[in-house]
Amino acid sequence: MGAVVEAAGWGWRHAGRRAWALRGLDLVIEDGERVLLLGPSGAGKSTLLSAIAGLLAAPESGDDEGRLTVAGRPAEEARGRAGVVFQDPSSSIVMGRVGDEVAFGLENRSVPAADIWSRVSAALGAVGLRHPLSHPTGWLSGGEQQRLAIADVVALAPDLWLLDEPTANLDPAGAAMVRDTLRELLVSSSATLLMVEHRVGPLLDMVDRVVVLEPGAGVMADGAPAEVFARDGAALRAAGIWVPGGAPGRLAPPRPAGRPVVATRALTVAYPGSSGPAVDSVDVTAYAGQVLAVTGSNGSGKTTLALALASLLAPSTGEVRFLAGGPERPYARWRPRELVKLVGSVFQDPEHQFVAASVEAELAVGPFRSGVAGAEVRRRVGELLDLLDLAHVARVNPFTLSGGEKRRLSVACALATDPVLLVLDEPTFAQDLRAWETLVALLADQRDAGRAVVVVTHDDALVRALADRRLEMERGKVTGPGARVGTEGSDETAPAR
Repeated sequence: MGAVVEAAGWGWRHAGRRAWALRGLDLVIEDGERVLLLGPSGAGKSTLLSAIAGLLAAPESGDDEGRLTVAGRPAEEARGRAGVVFQDPSSSIVMGRVGDEVAFGLENRSVPAADIWSRVSAALGAVGLRHPLSHPTGWLSGGEQQRLAIADVVALAPDLWLLDEPTANLDPAGAAMVRDTLRELLVSSSATLLMVEHRVGPLLDMVDRVVVLEPGAGVMADGAPAEVFARDGAALRAAGIWVPGGAPGRLAPPRPAGRPVVATRALTVAYPGSSGPAVDSVDVTAYAGQVLAVTGSNGSGKTTLALALASLLAPSTGEVRFLAGGPERPYARWRPRELVKLVGSVFQDPEHQFVAASVEAELAVGPFRSGVAGAEVRRRVGELLDLLDLAHVARVNPFTLSGGEKRRLSVACALATDPVLLVLDEPTFAQDLRAWETLVALLADQRDAGRAVVVVTHDDALVRALADRRLEMERGKVTGPGARVGTEGSDETAPAR
């Protein structure tokens, strides 16, 4: 069949940007190839997938140069040929019920009605999403949304797969299940695969080629996986790319607890219409000078617990108490101006917390609302822009950033008010190695400065490097004792008093 994707001197610049997301790209992907696309954060990986999918059009959404074709046709004319899983799964979910969501694409492809629901059930089963077909998509966790987005593509069985970090939001068991599903599908299919991931180790047996993008400069490396990592491994690592082996180790020994900062007692949170509580009778305390890692499978209640700890979700029963100052009224009734002075939050979806028209203005929102003087606000903003490699996008709209840049901006916003408590949901999502190391070091600094840090995460490397205590959740309940990392049977959780 020949080339499925072909780029010749192709480049793309997003509307309103001076710098090119990609430029000078020469790349040919043949029919049936399975390609792993790597590169530092901001190298244009997601942009390339969107362009191949026909979702970018000049001049409406930016400027292009050179040529990009799919099956011999301009990419925008071949729209609909590929099955796409986006970095943000919520951006592709259009229906209100799980079954309808998977059926939607099949109906658009004119699949016979008699075949649709068997394919829907098979696709949902393949990714381990066990909810009834009538389950509301709005009730899904971020990881469950990712499984649903993958099920959409599994059901379609396209001949071109474009996957943007398909396992990044998944718990380890879910990620393994999705990888196994993809392996099975690829074995029985002649489909072409182009997949973006940062953590490459578990994926190498699925691909026969690695292509590494260099920001604004085309292809940095290209070849068989073993060849690329043997020849260019040191250079790739220096560029901030995760390479197999050499996982980061522990930054420092686990630290003892300081004063309690926030604590729950019999905390229960139930969403209207749900069959059971998302968080069920949880007692947990976060202490100054410690990092508490909250882990567990998708849908286990981690994000709901984080929202309650940050006073962004009121308990159904039980209580959450802030124990390190603040207003006398109940924690769940604090006003935003009171909350922002003491608590910094990172949402699972960073776009849900952006309110300003530029990155630098976004960083200034919290400090200004908490009464920080203008000169100090400018100092903090400048420092965070430099520290988290965001200075080059300071005047850019936050919604146009890459996934990794959005995540770093959300972390920077949480730090900008100098809070006592940090509650961070997946703070290392979509980060290259260099950005990951910067974020981990920054969170270690926050802990060492005496702040209480709560991280909700599937990132085992983050837990190994930084966590002082680990709290495991399943089906809304705490299944582990919140022990110090490296200890057994040490129960350091404490209810509010």
